[in-house]
Amino acid sequence: MINLQDYRWPAEWELHAATWVAWPVNPNTWPGIFERIPAAFAEFVAALARFEPVRILAGGPGVADSARPLIDAACSRHGSRFVPELFDIPVNDSWCRDHGPIFLNGRLGSYAENSQIIIDWNYNAWGGKYPPWNYDELTAAAIGNIVNVPTLRPNLILEGGAIEGNGAGTVLTTSSCLLNPNRNPGMTAERMEDILRHWLQAKNVVWLPGHGIIGDDTDGHIDQVARFVDEQRVLLAAPYDDDAPEAEELRQNWDAVASAKNSEGESLIPLALRMPSPKFQEDARMPACYCNYYLANGAVIVPTFQDKADDVAMQLLKDCHPDRAIVGVDALDLVWGLGAFHCMTQQQPLP
Repeated sequence: MINLQDYRWPAEWELHAATWVAWPVNPNTWPGIFERIPAAFAEFVAALARFEPVRILAGGPGVADSARPLIDAACSRHGSRFVPELFDIPVNDSWCRDHGPIFLNGRLGSYAENSQIIIDWNYNAWGGKYPPWNYDELTAAAIGNIVNVPTLRPNLILEGGAIEGNGAGTVLTTSSCLLNPNRNPGMTAERMEDILRHWLQAKNVVWLPGHGIIGDDTDGHIDQVARFVDEQRVLLAAPYDDDAPEAEELRQNWDAVASAKNSEGESLIPLALRMPSPKFQEDARMPACYCNYYLANGAVIVPTFQDKADDVAMQLLKDCHPDRAIVGVDALDLVWGLGAFHCMTQQQPLP
C-alpha cells in the first residue's frame, strides 16, 4: 500500500536521473515552418545532453530513423557527454511537460526512502483545443513501465506546466488555468488545493491570476509567468515595456507573489525577468518568454529569441544560479509552436 505522505515533489533544481522529451511529429503545431523544427529540436536536445541523459519519445513509423542522424550530428557539434536514447512510444505532440509523468520521491527516513512513484494526471490538450491526444494521454504510464516506477492516477485533468513547486511544499499555480471549466468542470480553488495537498503533498498553494503572455494557448500556465529560484525567490515575467498591452496582467501576478508566503511562513521574493520585444509569425504574436527555461544538472537551458534582452535575461539567470552554466539556445522557430524548453521537458529526479 502506497502512503503518499511518505513522498514529496522534488524541485526542478534537484539532481535528475534524466530528462524526458517528445520528438516533434505534428506539422500542425508549427504551420508553415515544420521542415525547420526537427533540426532546431535536435540542437536543444544536444545542449541538454551536455549535462544529463535525455530520453526521447520517438515512436511511430520512421520517427526514430529520421531523428537519430539529426541528434547525432547536433550532439557532435555541441560535444554532448550523453547519447540521447530513443524510445518507441508514439506521441501526438511535443509538450512532454504537460502529458508526461510527475515523479515523487520517497522522503528521507520514511518507508519509501530511495523509491519513487509517478502521478499520471489525465490530459485533454489544454481544454480540448488540439485533438487528437490519444497517444499523449498514455505517455506517463508508458514511461512508468520503462523505468519500473508505480503509477497512480488521480483521474483529474492537470498539465505539468500548470504547477510550479519549490521542493519544500509550496506550489505556485494560476486560477486562469486550474479553475478553467474546460479542464475539470465545477472545480473550485478549495477543492483544487485539497487535490494538490493530497497528490503532490503540497503544504500551501499560492494562486496567481495567470495570463499576461500574449499568444499563450494554455489559459495561463504558471511556467510562462513565474518560476521558483529557491524556496523563497520567484522569477516573474515582466513586460518588455511598462506600457506594453500585457503589463497590467503581469503586474497582477507580481502583486500576488509579493503578498504570499511559502510553507515555512517566509515571504516570497519576486524578481523581474523582462520579456523580449514582441515576436511574430504570420502576423500572430508568439509567447516568447524567458520564464520557459529548463534547469538541467549543472545548467540552465534558456530560450533565446535573437533579441537584445537575451543577454540581460541570461545574466539574471546566472545571478540566480551562480553554480550553473547558462546555455542559450535559439528558440525563435520552436516558440511558433506556442511553447519553449520548459514546455518540452519533464524531469526524472534521482530517487
